[in-house]
Amino acid sequence: MNDIKSLKEQQREKHPGFDGYLDCMTRALFTGLASFCLGFAGTYFVQKAVQTKLHYPVKYNILLSSLVATGIAYQTTSTRTKSCQAAWMAYEDKHTVLKEETYYQLRSVAIQIPARFKYTQNQGVKGIRNRKSYYEAQMQAGQRADDDQELSTASGADSLDMRFLDDRAYDEVAGGAMRISRDVATAQQVLILQPYVKWSAKRNTPDDVQPNDQLAEATALIHSLPNWKVARGLKVPLESLERKTLFGSGKMAELKTLITDLRQEQQLTCLFVSKGTLSFAQKHFLESEFRLPVLDRYSVVIQILRLHATSAEARLQVAMAELPYIWAQAKDASMTQTRRQGYSLSDLQKEILRTRERKLRAELERVRRQRQLLRQKRKQQNYPIAAVVGYTNAGKTSLIKALTVEDSLQPRNQLFATLDVTAHAGLLPCNLQLIYMDTVGFMSDLPTGLFECFVATLEDAMLADIIIHVQDLSHPCHASQRAHVESTLRSLAFSIAGGDSTASHMPPIINVYNKCDLLQSNAPPSVEEQESTSTAHRISARALTGLDPLLEDIERQVLAVTGRRKLQMRVPNGGPEMAWIYKNAAVVYTEADEQNPERLLMQVVITQRTLEQFKRQFC
Repeated sequence: MNDIKSLKEQQREKHPGFDGYLDCMTRALFTGLASFCLGFAGTYFVQKAVQTKLHYPVKYNILLSSLVATGIAYQTTSTRTKSCQAAWMAYEDKHTVLKEETYYQLRSVAIQIPARFKYTQNQGVKGIRNRKSYYEAQMQAGQRADDDQELSTASGADSLDMRFLDDRAYDEVAGGAMRISRDVATAQQVLILQPYVKWSAKRNTPDDVQPNDQLAEATALIHSLPNWKVARGLKVPLESLERKTLFGSGKMAELKTLITDLRQEQQLTCLFVSKGTLSFAQKHFLESEFRLPVLDRYSVVIQILRLHATSAEARLQVAMAELPYIWAQAKDASMTQTRRQGYSLSDLQKEILRTRERKLRAELERVRRQRQLLRQKRKQQNYPIAAVVGYTNAGKTSLIKALTVEDSLQPRNQLFATLDVTAHAGLLPCNLQLIYMDTVGFMSDLPTGLFECFVATLEDAMLADIIIHVQDLSHPCHASQRAHVESTLRSLAFSIAGGDSTASHMPPIINVYNKCDLLQSNAPPSVEEQESTSTAHRISARALTGLDPLLEDIERQVLAVTGRRKLQMRVPNGGPEMAWIYKNAAVVYTEADEQNPERLLMQVVITQRTLEQFKRQFC
């Protein structure tokens, strides 16, 4: 008896809904017993009434009544038991994760809708740790992990269960909203339409950004996807980008003729309108007119991010970045009756999105906490940090490889090749170790919300000691790219500060003009370049030119921000003082003391706090 009580107590500790489950099962058993009694009595008296008309042996009355009553009791008890199990599983969402289709079947049973169901163990979701399997594995091993152990397990989630977000129901919703699929290997022939406002006074783009530059960037986006080819690129002048049809009647007729000709020459599969986001009305109208799937910049960038997301953190953030676009399209589609044609969300699909968003937010918060622990560890070890930011494909990874001489880094000439914030150690001229943080690149004409989904990892950049802003000097729109990155950094700092403009802080920024070897030697410098010559560094990360002055500037900024200073210290040669300095400070160089050969002159970089520790221990 005591064993049964102790077993119940253990189950109550593990499962908060265990008491409710016991009460429900008790009621189910008594209901089954009552059903048996009522079924037996009813069948018996019915047979008695029938025997007044039809004569058959009385000995079969009890047998037949027992069989009918048993069937009724079994059906009643089985239905009640399934309802109890479904209610318990729904209540214990903390320890039970079900596949989406099974979840909704169980939920329907819990509200007394008869349904046959089967419990299926969750096989894991891309970027989301399988909590039930993790919990069961811990219990089978006979140990319970505390919060710190669980957090450390989350850091190694890549090796546990980080699979693709393989959810057919969600893929159907995402495909309807963004016209994208997970099968990026399928060959695509894309027609690019670059709309622009023909009146310069009405444009919201910088003056140095021309339609040709926008079309070149749109082409680079398509080329970033394997097996995607550009069938034709076309600039389309418009009076406004906000009208429902986007294009006028004359331009629509011209585009239809062009698409017909292209279809005769080659197989055209989709249309890419290089605009940040298209409304549902615009997309639906264009698809009905051209009979082709229509993509905008947001959906193409999401496709690229899906392709390049390899780590668990990147997968989580890309999955989170998809949801605002889907919700916006669904909201736009439900505004009027006419816009509901072709795309709308059912209650089941909305529930799928809400469940997915809730899980993603929880896991991203876990990632953020883990990042905070890593930052605290680096802070305890007193490592200075430099965040390398910039427009996509500006050469951030190439610069880090040139400064750290790290052979494992493999820069790629692709847009959004880097999605993870990675740390790389390098040495400054004073032998001080500096950690360079490689970050995701920015891009214009995209909603800020897309990059805010990466705030869990971009916090490392905003909380660094200094920021190295890498810019592609050979790009014709490099000034506008610089302005866009700086405005995005200010927006992220404001977001990280919780919307408090007084608390938002930007680290010192070092401007680096990369790819100067690609400039034409006879090209005159622009006014922007002339004004910033004194504050920016012209380098080539590929040719390794201009790196020494940059390293000296980085060293100067790091020493100023972190409170370090260069000192010359005279210590006994080979003594404990010398070993302590090598362990706790950066030694620039050493030389023998000409006045006292038993002493050694050491040029060191040291913080004031470390210097005070040295004085207390040895002076």
